[in-house]
Amino acid sequence: MSSSPSSPPSPPSPSPPSSSSPSSSSASVGTPAGLAPGPVRPPSRTAPGAGPSEAVGRLFLPLIALCTAVTAANIYLAAPLLPLIAHDMGSTPSAVAWLASVAQLGYAAGLLFFAPLGDSVNRRRLVAVLSLVATAALLAASASAGTGALAGAVLVASAATVVPQLLVPLVAERAPADRRARHVAAVIAGLFTGVVAARVLGGLAGQAFGWRAVFVGAAVLTAVLGLATAYILPVERRQRRGPLFAGLVAIPGVVRRSPDLWRACVRQAGMYGAWSALWTSLALLLAEDEGYGMSTAAAGLFGLFGLAASVVAPLAGGLVDRFGAAKVVRSAYGLAALSVPLFWLGAHAMAALCAAAVLVHAALVASHVANQTLALTTTSAPATANTAYVVAGFAGGALASALAGPAFGHWGWGGVCAVAGAWLVLGWAATAVRPVR
Repeated sequence: MSSSPSSPPSPPSPSPPSSSSPSSSSASVGTPAGLAPGPVRPPSRTAPGAGPSEAVGRLFLPLIALCTAVTAANIYLAAPLLPLIAHDMGSTPSAVAWLASVAQLGYAAGLLFFAPLGDSVNRRRLVAVLSLVATAALLAASASAGTGALAGAVLVASAATVVPQLLVPLVAERAPADRRARHVAAVIAGLFTGVVAARVLGGLAGQAFGWRAVFVGAAVLTAVLGLATAYILPVERRQRRGPLFAGLVAIPGVVRRSPDLWRACVRQAGMYGAWSALWTSLALLLAEDEGYGMSTAAAGLFGLFGLAASVVAPLAGGLVDRFGAAKVVRSAYGLAALSVPLFWLGAHAMAALCAAAVLVHAALVASHVANQTLALTTTSAPATANTAYVVAGFAGGALASALAGPAFGHWGWGGVCAVAGAWLVLGWAATAVRPVR
């Protein structure tokens, strides 16, 4: 007691700053750099000591990219197998072409309901559950006895195959601000690698073992990689506010308040619709006798040209970080517009078809990297904004695919090219009249 008067004043206690650090850390993880937290996005915390080890943490981005490749392949699994499915079901390839649009519609529906949950629920648990549901649906597809049962299984599998869009916002959050587009591009490269694998490996395996075996193999890969990815994700303690599907209800308002997000949605719908019309119908041109008369395996090898997308993705990420999204999207639309007449010529000239395939994939991935980076950083609710963006893209793709099948049946390959050209014109013209914010 007597020593206290002679003692110097105690320095300020360091405990207040220390006690506030967790919340500030949570804010930095929960909100991308340069964005203020908004009411739509509830805070989250990672349970102490519950995350994966540091060594496993190094696998975060590569494993997410690989999981993205496998799950993206599930959406396009049926496209290269259409001739085999049609033969097995006693039909024609053009008569079952609608299965490709069912997969895309299922994916869009899954995005609407599940992807916004990334702002409010534990992503680790959600990724594991959706991976198991997709696995079960793929196994059911392999045992389908008719096109109706197959379509139902494909619809459920595609709806559960939204894992990449749950993970892309997390990748963007963890990335440094000056390298965010590059990290997003790594995941997108995985996505397009999966699309290529679905066409090439799916066609080869289908020719060798039958289309049912391809669905079984996809189910096994989905289960293994989905659960492995769930394991490396941080264990989050999300503080959900409002109903479970509040993010779904919030989508229209988020898009309405962000002209940049609206523009990204519409332009990617146009770009993805053009690509989807061409790429999902390509097997018909390559395999039918009126076209090139290739086998399913040979037609599947044509998908190797889609590797251009995986090569362009990292380059596009660097260009977006350096020059901005708008310039990259304009250049991508120019490439896509050039590819359409080349595709038309490709009905009789293989060299033109090959060149068009490279151009359209380069255009699609450059546009996707730019638009998705913009969508992830333009609002304070990145999972909800990303849902709006990807749903818009897949809705445009599903509608274009649905029109491309009948167009091919009535007007041949020229009709498919006309659908693709119309989608590009609509995607650009609809956004050109909107004032820039």
